[in-house]
Amino acid sequence: MDLKSGYPFWPVKNGLLHTYPALHKDLTCDVVVIGGGITGALVAYHLAEAGMETVVLDKRHIAWGSTSATTALLQYEIDTPLCDLIEMVGEDHAVRSYLACADAIDKIAALVKKIGNECGFVRKSSLYLASYKSHAPALKREYAARKKHGIRLEWLDQQQIEARWPFRRPAALLSEKGAQVDAYQLAHALLQAGIQTGLQVYDRSEVTKIDHSPRRVHLTTEHGAKITTKKIVFACGYESQKYLKRQVAQLISTYALASEPLDTSSWPDGSLIWESARPYLYLRTTEDGRVIMGGEDEEFTDPTARDKLIPRKTARLQRKFQALFPHLEMEVAFSWAGTFGETKDGLAYIDKSPDLPNAWFALGYGGNGITYSVLAAEIIRDAILDKPNPYADLFRFER
Repeated sequence: MDLKSGYPFWPVKNGLLHTYPALHKDLTCDVVVIGGGITGALVAYHLAEAGMETVVLDKRHIAWGSTSATTALLQYEIDTPLCDLIEMVGEDHAVRSYLACADAIDKIAALVKKIGNECGFVRKSSLYLASYKSHAPALKREYAARKKHGIRLEWLDQQQIEARWPFRRPAALLSEKGAQVDAYQLAHALLQAGIQTGLQVYDRSEVTKIDHSPRRVHLTTEHGAKITTKKIVFACGYESQKYLKRQVAQLISTYALASEPLDTSSWPDGSLIWESARPYLYLRTTEDGRVIMGGEDEEFTDPTARDKLIPRKTARLQRKFQALFPHLEMEVAFSWAGTFGETKDGLAYIDKSPDLPNAWFALGYGGNGITYSVLAAEIIRDAILDKPNPYADLFRFER
C-alpha cells in the first residue's frame, strides 16, 4: 500500500540523510524489527541500547512511509477526550493513559539530548479550540476532568482568546505540555545512534515469508536472505494489520500542507492548535516560519481515490487557515495525503501477539503515534527483558 502521496515536506527539507544497504545475507539475531519509520527506529534503538542483537528491516527506504508524511505534533491529549475515554475504559485506565503520553513528551526531550541531535524538537503549548458554541460545555467538563487529575492547563473564554490570538472561538483549553519534532530526521538519528551499539539496519528488503516456532522465528526476504531470530516486533504501522487475525483499526485518509515561510509573530509561542470538531484541524509552525497543517480526514478506500482529493483538500485547508489568520497570506509550498489508522478508544496497541509465538506489536495509532511509539519502545524492551513496566497494561489487545 502507498501510505502517502504528493510532496511531503520532511524528505524534501532533509534530503538524503543516510543510506542503508539491502539485506543479501543470512543472519541470526535476538530481535528483528519490521519497519524502519519512527516507531521501528524507537523500538530498535531501545533494544540495541539494552544489549540485544537487533536487526531492522524495511521494504521501502528508511522513514519513507507514514513517517515522511506526519505533521509531528507531540501532545499528551489523546484523540478521544479524557471524559469520553473514562466512560470507555474506566477512570484509572483513562487518566493513566493521558499521563503516560505526557510522560512520553519528556522522554523524547531526554532522548534527543542523549543522542546529541535535537531533530527539530521544541517544547510548545497546545491550544484546543471549541469549534462551535455548542462544544463549550463539553470543553468545560474536559477541563474539570484534567484539572482533577493534576494536568496543568488553562480555561480560556472568548475574550481571553481574542486578546492573545487573531481569531474568535467560544472557548479553549491551553495546555503547557506539548512539543513538535522532525520525525523523519529523528528516525534516522536514532538508527544511526543504534548502529554505534551494534544495530543492523537494512532497507529495500521486504519480508516475504515468516515461520513461527515455539522458540524461534524464521524470516525470508525478497532477496532470499534468511533470518533466524528469538523475537520479532511488528512496527510497520498500518500495514501491520495483515499479521493480525482481527481488525484493530479503521484506516483513514488525511491531508496536509506546508506553507512558504511567513511572519507568524501573531501566533503566540507558535502553539500547537487543534479543534473540537471531528475530523479536526491541526496546525503547527516550523523553525523557518512555515505553517504545517492537516485534517480533512476521509474514510480510506484506496490510494487512487485518496490522491484525487489532494487539490480540493489543500484548498479547503488553506481557506481554514485564512479564517484563523486573515491577515496572513499563505502560499502553499507542499501538499500531500497520507493513510493512518484509528482505534475505537483512541489508544494504541502495544502487546505480545495473541496469535503468533515470540511476536510483539507496536501500533501507535491516531494522532499520538510518536508519543505512543516512545511508550512502545520501553514496554517491549522491558517485556523482552522480563522487567515490569508501569504502562504495559494500558495498551493490551484485550482491554
